[in-house]
Amino acid sequence: MAGPSPQSPFTEALAAGPVVLDGGLSNQLEADGHDLSDALWSARLLAEEPEAVVRAHLAYYEAGAQVAITSSYQATFEGFARRGTGPEEAAGLLRRSVELAREAAARAHAAGVAGPLYVAASAGPYGAMLADGSEYRGRYGLSVDDLVRFHRPRLEVLAAARPDVLALETVPDADEARALLRAVRGLGVPAYLSYSIAGDRTRAGQPLAEAFACAADADEVIAVGVNCCAPDDADRAVALAARVTGKPVVVYPNSGESWDATARGWRGSPTFHADRVTGWVGDGARLIGGCCRVGPDAIAELAAALGR
Repeated sequence: MAGPSPQSPFTEALAAGPVVLDGGLSNQLEADGHDLSDALWSARLLAEEPEAVVRAHLAYYEAGAQVAITSSYQATFEGFARRGTGPEEAAGLLRRSVELAREAAARAHAAGVAGPLYVAASAGPYGAMLADGSEYRGRYGLSVDDLVRFHRPRLEVLAAARPDVLALETVPDADEARALLRAVRGLGVPAYLSYSIAGDRTRAGQPLAEAFACAADADEVIAVGVNCCAPDDADRAVALAARVTGKPVVVYPNSGESWDATARGWRGSPTFHADRVTGWVGDGARLIGGCCRVGPDAIAELAAALGR
């Protein structure tokens, strides 16, 4: 059973009722005409087009999201170093990801959006830095200690920028989750842990009950769940996460469409619909949004379903 979580305005908001996350940041950036085929993905825009990041966050806040997830998912010291960006500049870009989301929140309030708006600082998995698809497989051949050494420096920088929560997201492997749980200790910022899954297992093949259990006694972790997965898989995972951890559940699946790598296009119809929300809330979800291919319109519908 979970121990006490760090108290903050964000944890208090979760205790009060469901909180609306944003949708896919890349989805909105691409809709605005930005090419994200670069190995740094949306993190490239932190240096080159920061205003584009602000506008994308703002679109979700105006749609009803209460939380913006920063553009730091694929931002790492190692990834920036491959572009000739030194550690000091890289740290500045990581901090900027939080600052841009704060700027979007300020603009949203100025435009009449009511209520508290929060920032979740994204830390994607090790495989995201590799930009070779291994973020959806896990099992990188690294030890837990190796992964702690990779994650801790950027988490320290992100935490120092004072986001409301650290988003340990799209984690494919329970071993990497264990590393992330060690890496967030003592940072003074609450975190949520969210796995990428296929069916009832992590992408690396571990049973979800085992994976969720890693975080059950992690005091820093205020919510556990899934993202970047099929909505049907999310339906089954929410109740399991709540039962195993005793914590609030975070859930933000993809649209339900599938990527055709040969045709380089999306196939199928979206199955992410706001009518799923009632079931998620009933099963313990308290932090709810969307991931890939979920845009502001879908978040607006979700927010309306939650009475936001």
